[in-house]
Amino acid sequence: MSNLTGNLSNEEAICTRTYTMTGDFLVLQRRGNFRRPNDYFFQEWASYKTGFGDIEKDFWIGNDNIFALTNQRLYSIRFDLKAVGGEKRHALYDTFWIDDENNKYTLHIKDYSGDAGDSMTASHNNQKFSTKDQDNDSYKEGSCAQLYKGGWWYSACHSSNLNGLYLRGKHESYADGVNWNSWKGYHESLDTTEMKIRPKDFRKNLILVDTPRAR
Repeated sequence: MSNLTGNLSNEEAICTRTYTMTGDFLVLQRRGNFRRPNDYFFQEWASYKTGFGDIEKDFWIGNDNIFALTNQRLYSIRFDLKAVGGEKRHALYDTFWIDDENNKYTLHIKDYSGDAGDSMTASHNNQKFSTKDQDNDSYKEGSCAQLYKGGWWYSACHSSNLNGLYLRGKHESYADGVNWNSWKGYHESLDTTEMKIRPKDFRKNLILVDTPRAR
């Protein structure tokens, strides 16, 4: 059973309109200043499998749901990132899907564009998902999930850690915050993040409406 709360009856319940690009996105993950414990995303495998949180606030939609969605059709994924000072960046990957639980939700992600820098492809593409109670990373000297306090597609270990500790701003600890290394490095935790997907063929499905021309 999912630990998500809110109106999660169908895809439309967690769609958000973004005005920086055309089309609707389905939100998979959100972090923000919602007064949760800073280790709220330091969850076990079962929670990441089914999902947790409040869809109106911070949440993870669940790896089973991500697998089901991204294996029905081709998807792209967008990461919207905001720093504590209000600065915003984004990263868009034109190809995104994950495998099923038997294959440890292995991530497939490529074809980057955006202004946040690519903190996913080199370190996380083709990596299995890991949590504090299931170590599937390639780090031989320990558990990346235990070290960096999140559930993620760790290798040995990461260039991004969006499910890490919510430290909100600069921190002395190394790489255990909500980090996106190619933008803010390993010692500054982001204020807000969203991971969101849309079908790659969404442009073909848009209904075009003619608008009256000024006379």
